[in-house]
Amino acid sequence: MTSHPYIDDLQLLIQTLPHHLQDALGNIPGEELLEVVLDLGRRPQARLPGRAVDLADPGVSRADLDQIIRAVGAFGADNRAGIEGTLHRISAIRNRRGDIIGLTLRVGRAMFGTIDLIRDLIEDNSSVLLLGRPGVGKTTKLREIARILADEFNKRVIVIDTSNEIAGDGDIPHRAIGSARRMQVAHPDQQHAVMIEAVENHMPEVIIVDEIGTAAEALAARTIAERGVQLIGTAHGNTLENLLRNPTLADLVGGVQVVTLGDEEARHRGTQKTISERKAAPTFNAVVEIVEHDEVIVHADTANAVDRLLRGRGAGGVRRTRAGEVAVEPEAEQASEPDAHLTPLSINNVEGTVRIYPYAISRDSLERVIRDLRLDARTINRPERAHLIVALRARADDTRLRRIVQATGLPVHAVKKNSTAQMRRLLQNLFNLIQGVEESEVDAAVHEMETGLRRALEEGVTVELAPRPASLRQLQHRVASRHHVVAESIGSEPMRHLVIYPHAFAALSEDDIL
Repeated sequence: MTSHPYIDDLQLLIQTLPHHLQDALGNIPGEELLEVVLDLGRRPQARLPGRAVDLADPGVSRADLDQIIRAVGAFGADNRAGIEGTLHRISAIRNRRGDIIGLTLRVGRAMFGTIDLIRDLIEDNSSVLLLGRPGVGKTTKLREIARILADEFNKRVIVIDTSNEIAGDGDIPHRAIGSARRMQVAHPDQQHAVMIEAVENHMPEVIIVDEIGTAAEALAARTIAERGVQLIGTAHGNTLENLLRNPTLADLVGGVQVVTLGDEEARHRGTQKTISERKAAPTFNAVVEIVEHDEVIVHADTANAVDRLLRGRGAGGVRRTRAGEVAVEPEAEQASEPDAHLTPLSINNVEGTVRIYPYAISRDSLERVIRDLRLDARTINRPERAHLIVALRARADDTRLRRIVQATGLPVHAVKKNSTAQMRRLLQNLFNLIQGVEESEVDAAVHEMETGLRRALEEGVTVELAPRPASLRQLQHRVASRHHVVAESIGSEPMRHLVIYPHAFAALSEDDIL
């Protein structure tokens, strides 16, 4: 299975099995065995890298399962048990009545030399987050990190061992973690509380925790890091990009927030005005993606890697193997080229008078509409001083207009006809004007929508708004579409209202909008 030296106490696991299964395992290379799977009424299987081997026929009986259950420790709230003094893990599958009808006996091994590829990160006091698919060796690396930091660097190391998977079953930690101390967790829901307890009560220099998976645990991790404690952990997700898209755990790498840039800043960056940015400093200085047991991708500067991802580039990093290192270059950063089509713009974000550059439409007609609607806006004859362009749709592909857009980064709003009715409708939409509705109601609907959007995007939750008339719901839908967020109208009049979902923008039907 691996060339690394290891300790597995395999015989202690095999001894829990019925004799006919012990005999069948005699033909399986012990160093390759990953786990034994036993499901009631089915053939037992030994799983090895890339293949599974049937062990016996007929299938697993209730007596077989009962014998193993008696031989191992009690199952906890996470349906896991162990064998005292070993790293083996026994996991149960139960039926609806709570009876155990299946077991997975996973071989636990203490390996040595598994962190050679990332030892430099561990030694320089960096907080490191390990990512990777199940079975790729995250927990194995945590054990060796604990032993090296405790024994070779004489640091005060505490392992938070929620399922006794890092340091084994029983009250005495397995020798694989060296002189590191271990705090057990009575229930998986309490992992975050034990993390904080470790810092407050035991003065650790290093805390090691496996499977950070909830918002409370992510917050506890940030609290630990902010107190100057080196934090080594694992989290659900295979890559940094996966983690960044997880609203529950994104805070581990700085989190994501939606911000609206000013016109000058948007033009300088070559982006639209509404963009995603990193919210805070990452909890973990470095992130390691474990590709295989002897292959990792290292992001030594988490903040820079996240910033690249949010700008639409690859995360970069360095691919490390036993053979050496190869840089993983991010894609070249390119300024987005604004297109001469409807481009999102929130007039609320413009300070002072809105300056409009008319292209291929009547400037006099546009000014008349501005006066009639009593808008704080005016037309201007120099595009570089404008906030937006209003153009005739038929001229949207003009070479000159494209050059102006490329030079200024201005959003372009098109009208189908060179008529005051078309211009009126466009400006009413842009300035959030609705006929027959008080301005205070419009402001309240827009404020509620923007507050809901921030909460949905930052917290990753579904947000329900208050019931509104159809005209105000249409306005709220426009705000949502400008931020590329899904919003849906639900319910019946007069209680019909919008629900905001924390997902990327998707097209909605006319029924949804109304």
